[in-house]
Amino acid sequence: MKIVFMGSAAFAVPSLDALLQKGHEVSLVVTQCDKPAGRGLKVHSCPVAAFANSKRLPLFQPKTLKDENSIMRISEAKPQLVAVVAYGKFLPKALLELAPHRAINVHASLLPKYRGAAPINWAIAKGETITGVTTMMVGERMDAGDILLQKEAQIGPEETAIELHDCLAAIGAELLIETIDGIEKKKIRPRPQEDAEATLAPILKKEDGLIDWKKQAREIFNLIRGMQPWPVAYTHLDGKVLRIFGAKKSDEKINGAPGTVVSADKNLAVATGERTLYLLEVQLEGKKRMTADSFLRGHKIAVGTILGNAATETQRKPIIKECHRDTETQRKK
Repeated sequence: MKIVFMGSAAFAVPSLDALLQKGHEVSLVVTQCDKPAGRGLKVHSCPVAAFANSKRLPLFQPKTLKDENSIMRISEAKPQLVAVVAYGKFLPKALLELAPHRAINVHASLLPKYRGAAPINWAIAKGETITGVTTMMVGERMDAGDILLQKEAQIGPEETAIELHDCLAAIGAELLIETIDGIEKKKIRPRPQEDAEATLAPILKKEDGLIDWKKQAREIFNLIRGMQPWPVAYTHLDGKVLRIFGAKKSDEKINGAPGTVVSADKNLAVATGERTLYLLEVQLEGKKRMTADSFLRGHKIAVGTILGNAATETQRKPIIKECHRDTETQRKK
């Protein structure tokens, strides 16, 4: 099948590779523009653009999809189907109706759960044990199109968002191929989503990683796993940001107010709203990322120290209200 592929993030690379491996004709790859990144602000291509260039595929990086020239350029590729995987921008209606088989999307959740830009992160942060991948028709509401196929995946008890990302990217590539095959053979019947069962997975903001020590240890543990690779869960120590990359739950009862350091010899343990949480890997502002043991050898912390403070906690914004306003009225990426 002749396909226009639209994707930008690393999650989309296995899907594009799978299309090539299965012999589909990718007549055009559409990605976001190259952007400056890193300390030197050197211009970098997104992962899909870099992959497309390595395979010498036709590449188009429009600043916007809303002008007629962009639609015309994509139309000239004469796609039978538009495949969208982690593209990062919303598609105008004209683009949705461009190909005979329209546009389909690979989404990293079992829709209608976790509609939005960060389904992998939020599934882990919310303590889910099962997630998956959905292929769906792209519609005018974000992630609300008819479902084509779905496949479940287990979330390991200590699995991070980084690890789950790679697993679901591979599953998504397989499911995309299976979906296209089903469309060609007319074996797939789209089914509408149940909007009443929908939950949101809004784009991550830095403040989403701020730890509320009054919550239970398992909730904080899940947040630490889910907020990777960005924004990373964090608290404050002596007025500096302390980022937390790894932790371990325990059955030990709390011995102090939430946020209180209860052990700081070879282990760094903190009281939560219920039980004690051991911090395994941390990074203090301006320092390198290291194990808690190494950190404590160079940075003494007194037992009784309280992580976080009232000033930083009051900076937390009403994320959920903003998410409903910003995401449900927009069109699919």
